[in-house]
Amino acid sequence: MSLLIAGSVATDHLMSFPGKFSDSLVVDQLHKISVSFLVDDLEVRRGGCAANICFGLGNLGLRPVLVGAVGQDFADYRSWLERHGVDCDSVHVSETRHTARFVCTNDSSMAQIASFYPGAMSEAREIELKPIADRVGAPDFVLIGPDDPEGMLRHTDECRQRGYRFVADPSQQLAFGDGELIRPLIDGAHILISNEYESSLITSKTGWSHDEVLERVDIWVITLGADGVRIEQKGQEPIVVAAVPEVTAVEPTGVGDAFRAGFLAALTWGLDLRSAAQLGCLLAVYVVEQVGTQEYTLGRAHFLARCEAAYGAEAAAGIAPHLQTFFD
Repeated sequence: MSLLIAGSVATDHLMSFPGKFSDSLVVDQLHKISVSFLVDDLEVRRGGCAANICFGLGNLGLRPVLVGAVGQDFADYRSWLERHGVDCDSVHVSETRHTARFVCTNDSSMAQIASFYPGAMSEAREIELKPIADRVGAPDFVLIGPDDPEGMLRHTDECRQRGYRFVADPSQQLAFGDGELIRPLIDGAHILISNEYESSLITSKTGWSHDEVLERVDIWVITLGADGVRIEQKGQEPIVVAAVPEVTAVEPTGVGDAFRAGFLAALTWGLDLRSAAQLGCLLAVYVVEQVGTQEYTLGRAHFLARCEAAYGAEAAAGIAPHLQTFFD
């Protein structure tokens, strides 16, 4: 059995300008704009939702299969992921396009000028899931995260046809997609994951009520930020799990991806939904407390102590047998 994680793979190029963009802009000349800014630093970070989730799963001792499209420039990133337990053998490598890239400059007032190049991501629609399943075994779950929209639709349709349990995680695509895109991405999902704002986008854009969404999925996981997580199933009382307390938040990017990794890992281990939400919240803390989506390391003693402090001794005892790959 295996975990197939489909979605974006990207690199982030982040720069800081010590002044203010506004000091270099002439309002009545914006139609002729041609400016450059001398930046203080450049940080190149690994990213992309699917890659972030795979990194988290790999750190928890699983071997997820990354399903996405990249460019020839993926070699170093591939090596990094493989060192952290990720199966990259089914990644599609474009012959003509670079890996997706986010290039962003922030000024001293936190104004931002940014560009996103999807690049090879547009070739995700060429990936078929069955050859991957034939190679690694029938999937426990196929998570379908934000990616090329045509690729997302193809993966979702194939999951329904072949009977693969899939996790619908449309995330950022909800803001850009319409009901014609969103409805087929959700319908028939074993698990739907969204944050609270995205849950409103789902109902407004699909035209389905909250209850009608629950008619079409088995489980709806709604993350609530600092308020934790709510898990809903048709005809059952919601399961509410609090967030981990005493968190020193530094940077929120990638927090949702870490939650998904912890949640899926727990389900793969055979734990219940409450335990899965607890593990997801716990792993998310390791991302939010530092800069970068794949910069954390997990120590067994510290991880279990933090789990016990947040959710009790029974919760820590439930995950302890599965942390065989952790150091210390």
